[in-house]
Amino acid sequence: MAPPSEHPDAPANDLAEQSSSAGVDRAAPAPGAGAAASGPGAPAAPASAEASPLSRQASSRPRGRVVALTGAASFLGRNLIGILEEDPGIARVVAIDIKPPDTGGSKLRLHTIDLTAPASEERVAEVLAAEQVDTLVHLCFLSSPTPATAWAHELESVGTMHLLHGARQASLRKLILWSQTILYGAHPTNPNFLTEKHPLRADPDERFFADKMAAEREFNAFGAKAKGTTVTILRTAPILGPTVQNYLTRYLARRLVMTMLGFDPLWQFIHEVDAIAAFKLAIDGDFPGTFNIVGDGVLPVSTIVRLAGRTPFPVLHSAAGPLVAALWAAHAAIAPPSFLRYLRYVCVADGEKAARVMGFRPVYTTREALLDYISAQRLRDVRLLQETPA
Repeated sequence: MAPPSEHPDAPANDLAEQSSSAGVDRAAPAPGAGAAASGPGAPAAPASAEASPLSRQASSRPRGRVVALTGAASFLGRNLIGILEEDPGIARVVAIDIKPPDTGGSKLRLHTIDLTAPASEERVAEVLAAEQVDTLVHLCFLSSPTPATAWAHELESVGTMHLLHGARQASLRKLILWSQTILYGAHPTNPNFLTEKHPLRADPDERFFADKMAAEREFNAFGAKAKGTTVTILRTAPILGPTVQNYLTRYLARRLVMTMLGFDPLWQFIHEVDAIAAFKLAIDGDFPGTFNIVGDGVLPVSTIVRLAGRTPFPVLHSAAGPLVAALWAAHAAIAPPSFLRYLRYVCVADGEKAARVMGFRPVYTTREALLDYISAQRLRDVRLLQETPA
């Protein structure tokens, strides 16, 4: 899934975007955002200045629920914050990130915590207790692979451990984790639809997969020990829509799209609106367990490429691996060679459990999510749509 990049500097730009959206860049907090800086190089705040706001917040019980989100400046985080701000049942929205989200209003409280920092778990515990958080949504994950694998590991795997260590010291009613259906892995023995009971068999040597699978294990272990805390894991299909940006949208934005000669697997998507709606549903209700969040229907890769108006570039499997490996090492590919398996074998998830237990019904089908993305992308192609996707 990684044809030659049209822009040799794209990986560097992608990494900068991922750092910002994942909440681990070094951007200064917005003035007046009420952020308490932590992490390397941050100026130490006076004890009275640090404690006073939190003490005032803890002194009175909020009239409504308090929801905290990590990765608050990411695509999912920003949109969820905007929805939570409009919910009269939500008293406060606590953003845990380095970069402040641009959708916050009067309910937002920003705490700049770098989850890769060793001291972050103490800060997390302090914030969760002081803000009286009852629901914590963990969204601090990369939406696209990065060559900076050591940093990604610190963010996703170690960062999740720091977060949960801090959460153990707070009285949380609910924990929600963002995961992805691609973690099931693409294999020739996969059934037509993978349920939540199937094991996660994505390439364990690929850091993009391994760290997310480790985060799921940490959450499941936490849920097994934490009595009274509902732990929900939402595995979304690849998210597609007019404003989201990830490895999939970059793949489909290329004029020349790599495919595997002799293979045409089925893919499925979830529209960005439906993905956000699923998280709001999990915040509003109590749904312990793991759920596949997918759009209805599937499409073969050949149809996806044709509908996108792109030209397929079929490559022999034996040649594709070395080619993509070289391009990835040169920062000139969209994804590493491990993603090529998804151009050969099916990896489609069953959303029946989410429909039955959560009542989740996607508004957009897989085909409609694709067409909505394509409509916006065609405007960008002819420079009639200037904004950069989130």
